[in-house]
Amino acid sequence: MINFRLIRHLWLFLAVAEEQSFSRAAKRLGMSQPPLTEQIQILEHALKIKLFERSRQGAKLTPAGSAILPSVRKFAEQLGRLELAVLEAVSGQAGVLTIGAITNAMIDVLPPLIDRFKTEHPQITVAVREIDSAEAIPALESGDIDLAFARLEGNLGKNLRCVALTEDRLAVAVPRDHPLASRARLTLANLVDEPLVMSSRQVSPNYFDYLIGVCKANGLSPRVLHEVRSVTSQIAFVSCGQGVALVPASMKKLAPDNVILKPLTPKLSVVTTAAVWNSARANPLVDALVALLAVNTLVAAVP
Repeated sequence: MINFRLIRHLWLFLAVAEEQSFSRAAKRLGMSQPPLTEQIQILEHALKIKLFERSRQGAKLTPAGSAILPSVRKFAEQLGRLELAVLEAVSGQAGVLTIGAITNAMIDVLPPLIDRFKTEHPQITVAVREIDSAEAIPALESGDIDLAFARLEGNLGKNLRCVALTEDRLAVAVPRDHPLASRARLTLANLVDEPLVMSSRQVSPNYFDYLIGVCKANGLSPRVLHEVRSVTSQIAFVSCGQGVALVPASMKKLAPDNVILKPLTPKLSVVTTAAVWNSARANPLVDALVALLAVNTLVAAVP
C-alpha cells in the first residue's frame, strides 16, 4: 500500500532542504510555518534521526539529512514522471517515451527526430532528460530511461543495441598563442610533450579507451593532466592554459577567441552520438523510434 503521508513528509523535507529555511519553504508550499515545523518533527520521529539544525540563520541539514537528500530528490523526480504519465493517461495520451541524452545530442540530433516522431505518433509524450554518456547504460538496464543518445559505441553488453548517428573528425584544441597553433596540421606525435585534457573515462569509457588506443597506435603515450565531464569543459580548460585536447572538429563553433582547433593527420573519426536501447525490455514506443531511425538517414559526418 502506498504511504501517502510519508510521501508528503518527504516532499516537505525536500522543500526545507532546498530553501534552507522553514519560513521560505512554508511560503513556497503555500502553508504557515508552524504546521510545516510540526510535520518535519513527525518525520524525524518516524525516522529516528534529526534532519535539520535550526538557528536564526535558517535550517542546516544534519549529516543524516544530507545523507538521505539525494535519494529523496530522485524519489521526487520519479514522482514527477509518474504524475506526468497519469495526467497523460487521463487526457487520453497513449504513452510516454523517456529519452536520456547528452547535451550535444539535445542540440543537434534530438529536435528534428522528436519532431518527426511526434508527427507520426501525436498521442505520445516524449520526456527528455540530460545525462552523461556513462549514465546511459545503467539507466537503460534499470529501465529509468527507454532510449539513450550518448557518446557510445562497440559492444555495450548482451542486451544493449547501439546505432551510430553522428560522426566527426578529431581535431586538436590548442591555445591561440601556443607554438603548435602556427602549424597548418598536427599529428599525434606533435603532442608528445603536451599535457592533455581528456573527457573522463567515468563519463564515457569506450570513447576514452578509443582515444587512448589511437594515441598509443600513433606513437603517443598520452600524459593526461585533467579528466573532465564534457567536450565543452575540455575546451574551457584549454582556454585557461591547462593543456591541449583532442575534440570533435565541429566544436570549433563553441571555441572562445583564445582557442584554435587544428586539423589532425592522419584523419581520425569518432562517434559523437549513438542511439542505444535495451532489447530485453519490450517497448513498442522504442521500436517505433528505432524504426524511424532506420527509415530516415540520420547518420552524419562532418567533412
